[in-house]
Amino acid sequence: QVQLVESGGGLVQAGGSLRLSCAGSGRTDNTYTMGWFRQAPGMERDFVAAITWPGRNTYYADSVKGRFTISRDNAKNTVYLQMNSLKPEDAAVYYCAAGTPAMRVGFQLVDYWGQGTQVTVSS
Repeated sequence: QVQLVESGGGLVQAGGSLRLSCAGSGRTDNTYTMGWFRQAPGMERDFVAAITWPGRNTYYADSVKGRFTISRDNAKNTVYLQMNSLKPEDAAVYYCAAGTPAMRVGFQLVDYWGQGTQVTVSS
């Protein structure tokens, strides 16, 4: 079992930056692919970014390429999402995810979820 706890959400103006963190605990052999999804009200939970173990490959949704960067600190069991040049359409609840690289296909392929953290972007 893996527990994921997100932090770092908040309110930011358009064009600003935020860094989300996700601390994992539970399994000591955490070689999962880690990722981020987001869900706006009334919308599906969409893939944002993922990073494989130990950080060899990264994947991004087209909508965030060049603006968001995913990274992981394996010694701390923590994954980060640096979000720059934020837009109002980036506003959503952001969820940390653990699973396999297949997660980038859809939220149905995620093994574990965090509780989510709200990101609000004012225009």
